[in-house]
Amino acid sequence: MSRHDHRVQRLDAQSLLGIAHPLRMRLLSSLREHGPATASQLAGRLGESSGATSYHLRQLAAFGFVEDDPDRGTGRERWWRSAYDSTLVDDTSGMLDHADPQVRGAFHLYQQEVAAYHALEQASFLGSFQEWPAAWREASELSDFTMHLTARQARELVERLHSVITEYRTVAKETDGTQPFRVHLHAFPHPPAPPE
Repeated sequence: MSRHDHRVQRLDAQSLLGIAHPLRMRLLSSLREHGPATASQLAGRLGESSGATSYHLRQLAAFGFVEDDPDRGTGRERWWRSAYDSTLVDDTSGMLDHADPQVRGAFHLYQQEVAAYHALEQASFLGSFQEWPAAWREASELSDFTMHLTARQARELVERLHSVITEYRTVAKETDGTQPFRVHLHAFPHPPAPPE
C-alpha cells in the first residue's frame, strides 16, 4: 500500500484506551491535517509543552496511531506522522456495553472530543467563509435533515453516504485547483417531541 492510499484504523477496546485523551486526539488531528512534525513543532502549534507532546506522541506510537517519518529528521530530531488517514469505530454497541467501565468512559470521551473538534473546524471555516472564492463558498454546505427511519434504514443510509465518500476519495488527487475538503458526517436518532 502506498502512502497515497487511504488507510483506516478501526478502533477496538485496547486502541480506544490509547487514543481517548484530548491532547492525543489533537496531536493526531494535527499530524493528519498538517503532515509530519516534531514534538516541539506540535507543542508550538497546540500551545502545549514539548515534554507533554513528546510523552503523548510516544503513547500514540505504542498503540499504532503514529510512527516515525523515515524521510525526515536527524539523530537528535524525531519526526512523527500519522500511521492512518482516519479512525473508525465499527462496534459502537460493543464499546457502550463493554464490561470494562474504563472502555465505556474512554468511548464517551472519544465521541465528545470528535464532536467538539468538528464544531471547532466548522466554526473556523465560517469565520473565514467570506474570504473563500465564490466557487468554494457555493460548494460548501451546512444543512440538516430529519426523516422517519427504522434502525436498519438508518444504517443503510449511513453506509450509502460512506460509499459515496469512498468513491470520491478514491479518485481524489492533489492537483492544481484542488483543496483539502472536509466532510463531517453526523447521523443519529432525534428524540421525539415531549408530549403536551
